[in-house]
Amino acid sequence: MKKGKLFILAAALAALIMAIAVGVVVAEEMATPEEVIAKVKEAADFLSKNGEAGLAQFNDPKGPWVYKDTYVFVTDCSKDVMVGHPMSGVLGAKVSGIMDKKDGTYPVGENLCKAAQNPNGGWVEYYWTKLGSDAPVRKISYMLKVPGQPYEVGAGIYDEMKSLDELNKMIK
Repeated sequence: MKKGKLFILAAALAALIMAIAVGVVVAEEMATPEEVIAKVKEAADFLSKNGEAGLAQFNDPKGPWVYKDTYVFVTDCSKDVMVGHPMSGVLGAKVSGIMDKKDGTYPVGENLCKAAQNPNGGWVEYYWTKLGSDAPVRKISYMLKVPGQPYEVGAGIYDEMKSLDELNKMIK
C-alpha cells in the first residue's frame, strides 16, 4: 500500500513540475506589442513586393507568419474578405462579420480596416476567446495598409494592461 501511495505522490509531483515548466515556456512565448509591430511591418513589406502570389504563405499554420502566441492575417477591406489566415475556416470570411465576443457587436472588422488606413497603421481593441477558453478576453490588434496592394495586414495579442493611446504612441 505504501508503494502505491508513494507512486501516486511521485506522479503528482512530476505532473506539477511539468505544469510549471510548461507555464514558464508559454509565458516566455508571448509576443510583445513591439514584436507585433515589427512582424506586421515585415508582412506589409513582403506583400508589397510579392502581391497576390505571397498570400499563400499567410495560410500556412506552420509558416513564417505564425510566431509565438500570434499570427499575421491579411484582409482586403475593399472587398470585405479575409484573404490570408492560418486558422482553418477563416480564409474567405467577411471582415465585417468579426464579432466582439463580449458584447456581440460587429464593429471589429470596420475598426480594423479603419485603423489600417492611418499612415502608420493603428491598434484596435476588442474581446475575443483564446484557444482553449470560453471566456472573452481583451485582444489588441495592430493593422497596417500594404503599400501598392489592396491588402491590409494585422496581428494581435491578448493584453489587459496596455492602453490604446500607449500602443499608438509606439507606431508614431
